[in-house]
Amino acid sequence: MNEEGQRLVLSAGEGRDLDVVIAGPERRWTLVLHGGTPSAPMAYEPFYRDAAERDIRLVQYARPGYCASTRQPGRLVADCAADVVAIADQLGEERILVAGWSGGGPHALATAALAPDRVAAAATIAAVAPPDAEGLDWLAGMGKENVEEFGAALAGPEELQGYLEAWAPALSGVTGSDVANSLGDLIPEVDRSALTGEFAESLAAAFRGAVAEGIWGWFDDDVAFSNPWGFALDSIKVPLTLWQGGQDRMVPFAHGEWLAAHIDGANPKLLPEHGHLSIAVASFGQILDDLLANAT
Repeated sequence: MNEEGQRLVLSAGEGRDLDVVIAGPERRWTLVLHGGTPSAPMAYEPFYRDAAERDIRLVQYARPGYCASTRQPGRLVADCAADVVAIADQLGEERILVAGWSGGGPHALATAALAPDRVAAAATIAAVAPPDAEGLDWLAGMGKENVEEFGAALAGPEELQGYLEAWAPALSGVTGSDVANSLGDLIPEVDRSALTGEFAESLAAAFRGAVAEGIWGWFDDDVAFSNPWGFALDSIKVPLTLWQGGQDRMVPFAHGEWLAAHIDGANPKLLPEHGHLSIAVASFGQILDDLLANAT
């Protein structure tokens, strides 16, 4: 986190807390960035700089069950919209920008669908499609670790809990130097090349933070993704851009293509040369520029 960053615990109502990280002072726009699965808010300085240069304050929060955010067992993807509105209210923001990376993508879609009066523009980066996406072979093209993880989620809570508990110790001690190898079959060469230096250290820290309080944020994310999301994609009316890499082995290219075909008015940015990680590292400034151009 840079010297201007703040870590706050805000209220989600009904006795729940949200662990929120704010980079920089109040600016012209505030962007709420939904992180991936599993993850804690990621302190990657180049993202902070890209936002500050565009007069954007970057806000991340830990979904329920991660870090200091109170767990919300049985939560739906849709439930995040109320949490984002609560954050915006407490920051004094009437209108915000929203983006979601990887597992944060469905949560960005939910926020756009369910809080259209608060969202000026939205973007997804390597977002997974719904599990009931008609005509989509949902697991096809994923690395074996994701196939195993989502297979466990579909098999039931005991299977999923056991799978995540077996994997969590490796994430709890992962470092920047070994994070690429820890992801195994999930990353192609283009992502391995991006996963170096400061970015590798930041992602490793986010993984460690994600499991520091246990597996339950991760568990609840997987359950939420594997069940109906609680909102209709065709209800999204705010400007939306879908960024997806053609070499992605965490969320295959077909997911981005499916979302582009099923959300009216969405602007697809389907980049065949990128993977799951490289697309964000290389394109974050462009993603911000696109959000600003679309803000209504």
